[in-house]
Amino acid sequence: MEINISQKTLQFRTPLLTPDGEQSQHYYVGIFMMDDKGQRIGLGECAPLPWASADKDAYNRLSDVATLINDAMDSNDYAENLRPYPALLFALESAMYDYQQNPLLYDTPFAKSQVGIPLVGNITAVTYDDMLRSAKQMMLQGFRCIKLHITNDNIDDVINVIGKIRSRFSPSALQIRLDGGAFMTPQEARDIITTLAPHLIHSIERPLAQHHRHALASLCQDTKIPVTLSSELTGINTLKEKSQLLDTLKPQYLSIKPMLHGGMAGTIEWVSEAQKRGIASWLSSAYEGNIGQRNIALLAARIYGATPLPQDIDTGNLYSDNIEMDMELRHNKLWRCLVEN
Repeated sequence: MEINISQKTLQFRTPLLTPDGEQSQHYYVGIFMMDDKGQRIGLGECAPLPWASADKDAYNRLSDVATLINDAMDSNDYAENLRPYPALLFALESAMYDYQQNPLLYDTPFAKSQVGIPLVGNITAVTYDDMLRSAKQMMLQGFRCIKLHITNDNIDDVINVIGKIRSRFSPSALQIRLDGGAFMTPQEARDIITTLAPHLIHSIERPLAQHHRHALASLCQDTKIPVTLSSELTGINTLKEKSQLLDTLKPQYLSIKPMLHGGMAGTIEWVSEAQKRGIASWLSSAYEGNIGQRNIALLAARIYGATPLPQDIDTGNLYSDNIEMDMELRHNKLWRCLVEN
């Protein structure tokens, strides 16, 4: 088996505003495995986010990848050793499972192109008119779950858009999720939750700025709008830490990003611990390219089966130079497109 490591950048179609400033591109490393005949290929993507990942130095471990892969063929210890490096672990697991066509990922109706995975329609527009226009487009395309993103400047517009949408579409016709942006104070979060609760919002993710652990636990218990944990999972690597976090905060949902939250092995742990506590979950993207998105979708199909909650997976439109993969968006679902031999 030949192992290649390729360093690349993906260009954002529209510059992304992050805590580190405006980003026009996303640096990543691809792991490619190929057999001696050049016919069997395994693909993985290591793309930690400089502004959000706990393992920003994952790239420094890339010199170890070839050794890790060879050791991993006969042992599962690599997953334990790479707990602090979820992006690298996700890339390594993805490439190995792809190379092996491991049933963990490939023995599902989705992998066999028999069913599609329902997706969330992410509305990233921030003005009232643009949000409403995007919501209408999503509905016409077939999405039955949309997610609105709250910023410092658009809270009133979000409230008005939701009121407009709910005047026409009931919760059974359209599920609305919110991303709180992780900037609100506890009082600000309570105010907006109280205001929007009558509109029967499905859930709110990142309702508070970081370091408000006690207030977040309080919000999770005040279920006017159920709370989703996502960024709070970052850097929580051991099974004991995961259990403690869930027992302390008691959220209603988890939005798990394999690139940030433990790779495939860590994601499965999060889902298992959540299920023990009656906490539902879905998988989510973290600005991966098409290689990463593909592997998240394959993992989601394995974990959740044929009738999951809508998954928060991007579809490659963020980048102008994405690698073409065997995935296709049809209406509101992501499908795997098999090529006939």
